[in-house]
Amino acid sequence: MRALFVDANDTLAAVTERLLRADNLPVAINRNPAISPDDLPRLLDGIEIMIVDHTAVPTPIAAKCVGLKHVVFLGTGARSYMNPEELSRHGISVHTIKGYGDTAVAECAIALMWVAAKNFGEMDRGMREGNWLRRDAVQLTGKTLGLIGFGGIAAEAARMAAGCGMKVIAWNRSPKTHPGVEFVPLQKLLAESHVVSLHLLLNDETKGFLSRDRIAMMRQGSILINTARGAIVDEDAMLDGLRSGHIAHAGLDVFTIEPLPPGHPLTKLPNVTLSAHSAFRTPEASDNLIGAALDHCRRIIAGGR
Repeated sequence: MRALFVDANDTLAAVTERLLRADNLPVAINRNPAISPDDLPRLLDGIEIMIVDHTAVPTPIAAKCVGLKHVVFLGTGARSYMNPEELSRHGISVHTIKGYGDTAVAECAIALMWVAAKNFGEMDRGMREGNWLRRDAVQLTGKTLGLIGFGGIAAEAARMAAGCGMKVIAWNRSPKTHPGVEFVPLQKLLAESHVVSLHLLLNDETKGFLSRDRIAMMRQGSILINTARGAIVDEDAMLDGLRSGHIAHAGLDVFTIEPLPPGHPLTKLPNVTLSAHSAFRTPEASDNLIGAALDHCRRIIAGGR
């Protein structure tokens, strides 16, 4: 069996090459992160395993890739790019990678929280334009961080926030316990949290999870952080909340449409801090990610599944 990393950027290509040096795995690298789905049948001619970072894999296109049997998606959010159930019906298994960047993503969520609380983004933009722009800030020590969804990333965020002197509460779809974290009903979390941070996987049940009604339940003037997936939030409701001040600030690493289109309403609001879906981009996370992807390839080649 042969594998191809179809859309490697320079960073991930270099990591893949380094990790492959002492290995005989039949993995090739296509150093072009800007391919389109229509390129896949040509690229995957004779390839059984596709490693994919960010390219959409529509089911009708995948069905044209005659020999394709496995998709190794670099992350957990494969549903943003493909339909695993539909692909399965065409004999294509989708493999995802968990836990590779828990610390990196949690650090990004905490960083966005601090930038939002201190209004650094707005002051930085103002000063670059020649304005001595001063803004009041939120003191986070003693405030409450509410984590919606509690996996590895949220556990890391809880550890960091506790170290900053914050109270940490959480809600999860299935019962959980964690040292130093109080698990509460969702309505209580929304009402009491000074900062709400989203850590849910995107699926049919969580799409639009933070709805207009749930945003209305949030504490007046709270901060919203999203390093999970853009589609978890009702974007129009979030925009209305930001404009009214009900949401004081949003720190966002993910968006409903990516890349974020030029002139998008989020780019025009002063109380939004944006990052380009980069929470996981650290050398440590990249090594973990590619190492896990190559382990998937080893298992598939050794066992056929």
